[in-house]
Amino acid sequence: MPGVEPDVGVRQVRSWESTAGRCLDVLVAVIALLVLAIPMIIVGLMIRWSSVGPALFQQQRVGVGRRTFTMYKFRTMRTGVGDEMLRALIAAELRGEDTSVDGSYKLDNDPRVTKIGALLRRTSLDELPQLINVLLGDMSLVGPRPCLEWEARMFPAEFQARFTVRPGLTGLWQVSGRSTMGTLEMLHLDLIYVRERRLAGDLAILARTIPSMLLRKSGAR
Repeated sequence: MPGVEPDVGVRQVRSWESTAGRCLDVLVAVIALLVLAIPMIIVGLMIRWSSVGPALFQQQRVGVGRRTFTMYKFRTMRTGVGDEMLRALIAAELRGEDTSVDGSYKLDNDPRVTKIGALLRRTSLDELPQLINVLLGDMSLVGPRPCLEWEARMFPAEFQARFTVRPGLTGLWQVSGRSTMGTLEMLHLDLIYVRERRLAGDLAILARTIPSMLLRKSGAR
């Protein structure tokens, strides 16, 4: 895919911040993978035991410069299901329609999600394998949500600056409401992040992530 030219409103991170940020990514990812290795194995076994299919889900996502990469997650859905419901939801939100149900913008009672998958989504445990992506350099600890290829094609041109940074395991959207916010709100937060990002801001988002996860009532889409 073609690269994305830096937007005049995007803050150019200083070299020492970039280096320190990458070192932080690698250090945290390595420590977290070592500490969480056994719990992640247990989660994988639960997934395999509860439904047919692999424990690990691989999917193409769009990263920095609009380059695609393989993102890893724990599988939360039944195998062989489509994404028509999600495509329709995102399209409606980008048209400015209110798709919220009881204050949540996630798919309501998604029939594709398994019982174990619903628990993993509520607790964000399904995202732990993305630490591998952080270690590989496809993602960062903090950044915009890694979007699907068809989502990237749907996003209006005014939001293309989100592709000038690595997508993140967590980010401004995740600690600001997540499923209580629609796609357009998420994209506006992405622009705020890329225009104001600095290492201190990333550390602040990381510090807010755990409390946000504990208080969250709605899981990811």
